[in-house]
Amino acid sequence: MNKIMKSHTDSGKQEEKVTSVVNRRLFLRSAGLATSMGAIVLSACKDDDMGTVIPGTGDAVELGKGDIGVLNYAYALEQLEAAFYTQVIATPYTGMTDAEKTILTDIRDHEIIHREFFKTALGTNAIKGLTPNFAAIDFTSRTAVLGAAKLFEDTGVAAYNGAGKLIKSTDYLLLAGKIVSVEARHASTIRDLLNPKSADFAGDDIINADGFDKAVAPADILAAVKGYVKDTITGASVGK
Repeated sequence: MNKIMKSHTDSGKQEEKVTSVVNRRLFLRSAGLATSMGAIVLSACKDDDMGTVIPGTGDAVELGKGDIGVLNYAYALEQLEAAFYTQVIATPYTGMTDAEKTILTDIRDHEIIHREFFKTALGTNAIKGLTPNFAAIDFTSRTAVLGAAKLFEDTGVAAYNGAGKLIKSTDYLLLAGKIVSVEARHASTIRDLLNPKSADFAGDDIINADGFDKAVAPADILAAVKGYVKDTITGASVGK
């Protein structure tokens, strides 16, 4: 009798675990950026709005101004996230489960889609490919990797929210709104991996007193991530 009861208990726990993984995957699947969004046409933009690499400095990158600057700002952040998750999957941390690898692979694929979307949309206005610096992250450690993922995802959500008011084009604003909803799903999924079945997926550290995700200005975001990229990114003209 005890063996039967134990078997039922173990079966229930396994079913609950599988259900949780499936729910996370379905949650992420609903977040994929549809390719039907297409490329943004930026041919009407003026030359002085273009994001450029500052001549002679090699690793200094100017994002540009106006909506071009905002899009390059988003492109820079997506480059960083895509590079991070690509490394995570290429060198899985110790003890990474199949379920975790599947979830992190889904997130990697989303970030690559976002990165390539902005690159295509910006065309010749796009900044160069940035060089990430992940030396401070121990990719063999689950705690270190998911902690870094939490930082990147929370920062991404706050960045999009903070840049929204700087976007002049309603079309670009709509696109940014769609992408930030994906980033928010990533953030909640990572937080759930770190602390399952808790309120951390929408913790007080990321939600303000009005119940909204926090919004952070580009200058503060760039300062927060500068340690993870070898290039020096200048965004003083973003949105102006």
